[in-house]
Amino acid sequence: MHSPTLAAWVGDPADFAAAYWRRRPGVFRPEGGARGPFTLADVDAALATGFLSEPYLEMARAEEPLGRESYLAPRTVNHARHGGFADERRIRALLDEGATLLMRRVDQWHGPTRDLLARLSGELGLAVEAFCFVTPPGTQGVPLHRDDADVLVLQLNGAKSWHVAEGPADGNWEHGRVGGEPPAEVLRTTLRAGEVLYIPRGFAHEAVGSEGLSVHLSLTVREVHKGDLFRSLQKLTAQGMAVETRPLDDAAVLAAAAAMLDHVRAVVAALEPEELVGHARRAKLAELPAPRAPISLSALAAGSGGPRRSGAPGGADGVTRDE
Repeated sequence: MHSPTLAAWVGDPADFAAAYWRRRPGVFRPEGGARGPFTLADVDAALATGFLSEPYLEMARAEEPLGRESYLAPRTVNHARHGGFADERRIRALLDEGATLLMRRVDQWHGPTRDLLARLSGELGLAVEAFCFVTPPGTQGVPLHRDDADVLVLQLNGAKSWHVAEGPADGNWEHGRVGGEPPAEVLRTTLRAGEVLYIPRGFAHEAVGSEGLSVHLSLTVREVHKGDLFRSLQKLTAQGMAVETRPLDDAAVLAAAAAMLDHVRAVVAALEPEELVGHARRAKLAELPAPRAPISLSALAAGSGGPRRSGAPGGADGVTRDE
């Protein structure tokens, strides 16, 4: 595992891979504290824009669900009513009552987070997403659950007490809330600002805010599952398939089916598992936010006095003139 971006959080990536990666949870305390791309000030700024909305924002309590109307509000734009916008007053009131604020996919709308995750995803060859949790002391936002991802938790503010339990016995497990008898605990720790917790994929966990307002950033490293592999298998076996799109009679339908099976058998016979996994992982990476292509209208206006019409490389009518 070669990842200088990861090294800033967990130390030597080779040691991390050998001792922890998909084996056991661990706590890391980098010298000077780990620094994240998303801060408490960024949380404030995101809410202050007034544009943050569902599904990027949710509020939750472990013991009871919260209706979206308790923290979202509608607005009237161009004489039409649109719902789902974050309501700062309602959010603050719920935080005072012990609810947790969850900000989803920070990498999709916060530039520095997107840039860091792009580097980390490129180094790991796996898709990485970011989520921010804000939890008041003594409260819990999410009950004991399993995530379908390896998770790196960076504590940004306050402290949070974590309980991590053992992972599933095999690959046939469900992500989400853990019911019934809880699995055996394997790690109990309190994470403070600048510290990092690693939770392997599928290991059950829960956390409670312990000191001050707990704010942490969770990076979820996504691995492929059966559905991803199957979709990649479909795409790979469909390449170069010469089969009639709409056969006209029974004989033509059977001939198309026979040709399809012959083609798929030939492709599968030559397909290596590594090629299938690689295709599925690249497909997940392709779903991540694209690199920024910022627009500077100030620069555009200063350079040309306004946008040019398509097909007009010179003057407004396409004719280049000497001044």
